[in-house]
Amino acid sequence: MNLQIRLAAEEDVDAITRIYNHYVDCSTCTFQMRRESTEDRLAWLRAHDAEHPVTVCDHDGNVVAWASLSPWNSRCAYAGTVETSVYVHHDWHRQGLGKKLLVDLIERARNLGYHILIGGACTEQVASIKLQESLGFSQVACFREVGRKFDRWLDVIYLQLALD
Repeated sequence: MNLQIRLAAEEDVDAITRIYNHYVDCSTCTFQMRRESTEDRLAWLRAHDAEHPVTVCDHDGNVVAWASLSPWNSRCAYAGTVETSVYVHHDWHRQGLGKKLLVDLIERARNLGYHILIGGACTEQVASIKLQESLGFSQVACFREVGRKFDRWLDVIYLQLALD
């Protein structure tokens, strides 16, 4: 399989948006309720920088997954902590792309000098939680009924990985 993980470019925004909006519409892996426009996602991409990269998994010129490091909290004392996000096109599940992207994010975070990675997931997203745990993340919090989507209350788990 010809896969390449690379930094995202503005030309990737349509694919990133389509992948994300699928989960907005039909999944609890995001609690966002409104589909993102391409303009929304372009602004989001432009808000990321070298310290907070967005990457894509490219298969023969097609973006099939994306990932990002984002500030976890805007207060400067939290500058050593970033949040991870990984989204895989629904037709590409169970092929190891999420793991490849998360391993890449971990390495990028180490190289950028971050201390802690934070990952969050709805408790229904067992595969996401297991993926993070398989790479050394450990659960540090579970917030009960903090989100509401699809007419039900949902719990969120937070996991973290110390990089040094």
